[in-house]
Amino acid sequence: MTHEPLDARALARFVDHTLLKPEATRADVEALVAEAAALGAYSICISPSFLPVTVPDGLLVATVCGFPSGKHHSDVKAAEAARAVADGADEVDMVIDVGAAREGRFDDVRADVAAVRAAVPAPTVLKVIIESAALDDHQIVAVCQAAEAAGADFVKTSTGFHPSGGASVHAVEVMAATVGGRLGVKASGGVRTAADALAMIEAGATRLGLSGTAAVLAGLEADPGY
Repeated sequence: MTHEPLDARALARFVDHTLLKPEATRADVEALVAEAAALGAYSICISPSFLPVTVPDGLLVATVCGFPSGKHHSDVKAAEAARAVADGADEVDMVIDVGAAREGRFDDVRADVAAVRAAVPAPTVLKVIIESAALDDHQIVAVCQAAEAAGADFVKTSTGFHPSGGASVHAVEVMAATVGGRLGVKASGGVRTAADALAMIEAGATRLGLSGTAAVLAGLEADPGY
């Protein structure tokens, strides 16, 4: 996949500027919002307990549900997502039960996603975190197909908290090939440099989850040869 060269401002529009650390404070979130606005990020992604949050016009709000383990009952994930949207979230990034995927219970994965989708219908954007580093290629494909069948808008590589690791170029390529442009693909977890970010976009990512957005964009500005 070949893209026109991206400058820092264009790359920023791919970014969910993210703060999901358990020790985060409200002051940290306020700083995140200010930085996201200054950098021109697409959205912020924060824990649901920080909602509602005030953001400037043009900056969207994403949150998570079933995070980070995915080992929550579907009705609990659905209730968490609905509460987040009621509290002002524009987008919800849900975590699947990765163990179900590893066992081949893809119908259960589809039902889990469908429960959250029903609780937060369009125009809320629903992203499905598949924890790709913990899955093989067959499982990645099947989970992406299940997410699409359940009405998701995006598939997303990782929480960034799993010991198996975060996003990889290979996983993004497999995910992008599976959803074929019908769904977005979000790369998150371990994307820390401009080179990482551009490699994910070249592989098919249409959104990036970054906690170190400023450093990534500064790297792009420092080396316009990208």
